[in-house]
Amino acid sequence: MKIYSWNVNGIRAVHKKGFLDWVAEEGPDILCLQEIRVQEDQLINKLKEIDGYNSYFNYGERKGYSGVAIYSKEKPLSVRNGIGIERFDEEGRVIIAEYSEFTLINIYFPNGRSSKKRLQYKLDFHEAILEYCEELKKNGKRLVICGDYNIAHTEIDLKNPKDNEDKSGFLPEERAWLDKLIDHGYVDTYRSFYPDKVKYSWWSYRTRARERDAGWRIDYHFVSENLMKEVSDAGILTEVMGSDHCPVMIELNI
Repeated sequence: MKIYSWNVNGIRAVHKKGFLDWVAEEGPDILCLQEIRVQEDQLINKLKEIDGYNSYFNYGERKGYSGVAIYSKEKPLSVRNGIGIERFDEEGRVIIAEYSEFTLINIYFPNGRSSKKRLQYKLDFHEAILEYCEELKKNGKRLVICGDYNIAHTEIDLKNPKDNEDKSGFLPEERAWLDKLIDHGYVDTYRSFYPDKVKYSWWSYRTRARERDAGWRIDYHFVSENLMKEVSDAGILTEVMGSDHCPVMIELNI
């Protein structure tokens, strides 16, 4: 089973750039999208109902902002939106699908660059997500936590670490939360397979960064340790265009 995750920076925008053709060609078993930036009444049927897939959406209350989606060949046992905390759920950042072998949590983590208040919101969101995941794990669940984390973990994960030490996305307190996530028994799948490989998943539009490969690795599949033995590979699909992010994927022997 292949699980893909992609911040599309607007599902309507990526649709105009061959999104449906890519899905048909690539054939992910599960595709998680972040930052769909659309309301239900703005979504055309071709995107609501992709052939061969069950589709689920969590729309942010604010128009043109945030939102996540899951397309799945296998129908999940259940799907729910949010984690039960209104200040986070109103932004449409989390969608959770339950399968027989694992629980999939698709997350669009906040960006903390606009203000100190927004950075604190991001840090609070981190703690709420970890607490939520820990409760699921206590109940015996095996977790896949994928999405745009908006954090580069270590210096290998971005082109210019020294220049970004004081910017949200590479702040010590943000990186420390990823350390904490790992300490609680979650595995960065890509780094597990490729500990020294330099590959990025996001490039700024403003500086033509993709042409120079001056990027950041901020899109992840973390899995709980009790699922890691089922993960056979992980990848970053840098050749896929259409967004300022590229898709990332894992393969499960399930």
